[in-house]
Amino acid sequence: MDQIVNPSISIKNLDLSFGAVEVLKDLNLDIADGEFVVLLGSSGCGKSTLLNCIAGLLDVTDGEIHISGHNVTWAEPSQRGIGMVFQSYALYPQMTVKGNLSFGLRNAGISKTEIAERVAKAAKILQIEPLLDRKPAALSGGQRQRVAIGRALVRDVDVFLFDEPLSNLDAKLRADLRVEIKQLHQQLGNTMIYVTHDQIEAMTLADRIAIMLNGNVLQFASPFEIYNHPANKYVAQFIGSPTMNFIDGMISEGQFDCDLGSLSLAGYPFANEKTGGAACLGIRPEHMATGDEAATKPIQLSGTIEFVEPLGSDTLARVQVGQLQMWVRLDGQAKVANGDALTLGFHSESCHLFDAHTEERL
Repeated sequence: MDQIVNPSISIKNLDLSFGAVEVLKDLNLDIADGEFVVLLGSSGCGKSTLLNCIAGLLDVTDGEIHISGHNVTWAEPSQRGIGMVFQSYALYPQMTVKGNLSFGLRNAGISKTEIAERVAKAAKILQIEPLLDRKPAALSGGQRQRVAIGRALVRDVDVFLFDEPLSNLDAKLRADLRVEIKQLHQQLGNTMIYVTHDQIEAMTLADRIAIMLNGNVLQFASPFEIYNHPANKYVAQFIGSPTMNFIDGMISEGQFDCDLGSLSLAGYPFANEKTGGAACLGIRPEHMATGDEAATKPIQLSGTIEFVEPLGSDTLARVQVGQLQMWVRLDGQAKVANGDALTLGFHSESCHLFDAHTEERL
């Protein structure tokens, strides 16, 4: 992606250590004005820590943080021009929704007229106008989270930070609020950074996703790019459900030699045609054909179904192929059962190859 000329948020050579433990390591990110960026990774990867550094809730060890062109590395959170939504709603139980929305503004000395205008605007955007006189105890989980978002919204800032705001909700509410947050971003056009460990949230919400591991960003790209061209094996297996299937082997003279045989790599877009040596081949479950269609593919494998998950819209089958277990995504009405023989077929153009030692994409 082209370099961002005037980023909304710029993180330069950021380090954060707690004693001898390095949590963030020489981290660099530029986020465009109005961009929706998701920080994605497993627990302990540093995503929430990075968000807290941007918010000013943690002091960095080294490096700089710039927001809207200003160096805010050592600025107080209130001086950074950000609004933050936490995982817990953190609402004042004795106050009404209106009181919760206006509390921070009253403390900041903003006039009653402007407070009323901002609260009314936020309530309209979030469709919580009928709830303004209720207290948090009388609200559902989804309504409370809307109020928490509204509390950030009334601050009228350029940047919003979300720290796993949907993780306390059930699946249906999460899906509904995910759509609302996306629509909110489309309506406001503000820069938003969103932390989650949920890949579905990341793929559906983000303009770009930063996948993190051990305090580093492994890949920072659009959902489409990350799904179709993962930078390394970790990214490939982290994105996608079921995960990508992997086969260990050797590349030699345009072939991938493994325990399942010699597979042709004709058509694979190598960056270097001389690539060879130990490698790992990956193929996503939905990129494998079965039955008559499998017979038309240049690479074919035979196996036995050992486990079936009917999901309605599609069916997942785990297939024993030699010593490997491979997942394949079938049509939702596929008539398959444990013990059925199944032929899998795919083309090398649908594969992903990774160096066996560095795990980087070939």
